Amino acid sequence: MGDGGERLVAWAFGADDRDREVLTRGVAGTGAVIAGRRTYDTSLPWWGADGPTGDARVPVFVLSHSVPDDVPDGGVYRFVDGVEAALEQARAAAGDRGVTVMGGAETGREFIRAGLVDELSIHLIPVVLGDGTRMFEGLGLELANLDAIQTPAATHLRLGVVKAR
Repeated sequence: MGDGGERLVAWAFGADDRDREVLTRGVAGTGAVIAGRRTYDTSLPWWGADGPTGDARVPVFVLSHSVPDDVPDGGVYRFVDGVEAALEQARAAAGDRGVTVMGGAETGREFIRAGLVDELSIHLIPVVLGDGTRMFEGLGLELANLDAIQTPAATHLRLGVVKAR
């Protein structure tokens, strides 16, 4: 995540009950996760075999052209080539719960461009790092406010995608 990047996820490990509730509610509503390969590679040391949802052990579909050598035994990871194939498999695994696309602006933009995103959850952190890939560059979106929770560590936004242009 680069210098200072760990601040972007510190809210998830803090003591504020509102931050914890956002995380708990998000995990409870998630039946499958789709992540980019870079997110998988950089997060695996923290996630371990259980993935980003910890003890919930929600299946994680990693967008990748190949399977890495260091996949943990008994892990929740499946490697899939292509956003449509990943979404199809994730929806089947999720059942009546949601599919979360996480990590990486490029991955998010691919799904938005393909018209495959219904809702955005943005955890806005009060820091400007000054570099990185812009999540919404080149995308035209009309959004609807669904929810907002503000804590000292983050402003948690839920936005419905009304129309992607």
